[in-house]
Amino acid sequence: MVDKKVEVLLYFQNRLVRESIARILEKKFDLQIVAAKPLTSVSEQEISQSSADVLVIDSLQFILEMAASIPRLGSKERPLGCVLVAMADEPKRFLMAVSRGVSGYVLQDASATDVTAAIRAVARGEAICPPHYTRLLFNYVAEMMSDVPSGRRRSYVGLTGREQELIPLIRRGLTNKEIASQLGLSEQTVKNHVHRILRKLGAEDRLEVSEACVTQMLAI
Repeated sequence: MVDKKVEVLLYFQNRLVRESIARILEKKFDLQIVAAKPLTSVSEQEISQSSADVLVIDSLQFILEMAASIPRLGSKERPLGCVLVAMADEPKRFLMAVSRGVSGYVLQDASATDVTAAIRAVARGEAICPPHYTRLLFNYVAEMMSDVPSGRRRSYVGLTGREQELIPLIRRGLTNKEIASQLGLSEQTVKNHVHRILRKLGAEDRLEVSEACVTQMLAI
């Protein structure tokens, strides 16, 4: 019995990179490209309706601008993994990608073998990143889970306990209505909290909340 092939979406800003990766994947017996298109012609709806297992993309900005995080684009029966390739070696951008549900982060100088390995790993439900980002993830999670925040975190926060509680929900892309339902608050109360959070973090909109939080965490 032949194992089912991993179905892959290739959506790229850079045509040369897209075509290069497509040629590489076409030679792999266990991978199947179901779409390879310019990023400008792709919609969030098209991604969510696809039967693909892995989305391979070269734009973090596209991921940040989506209304939903990557996990919410898939389904329980068929989760969608995402691999960002040709990325700059910038820790802040890496953490922003992770916060939006990206499972694979491949740098600009990665080899074809690295890209293929990342796609296969994410298809298996694993996560993969450059080795030197592992410590960054450990520090980030440890700080987020700490019962006694550092002085730096308390100052970044300048946020009330309730406002801090909203941060991960905002970063997951939940609407005010969804947050209100989850926390048992009125939608107007959530709206007021979000407004204060944006002001305190110096963020222009909800998309910038993740960037503001990551910047503060890296400064600890």
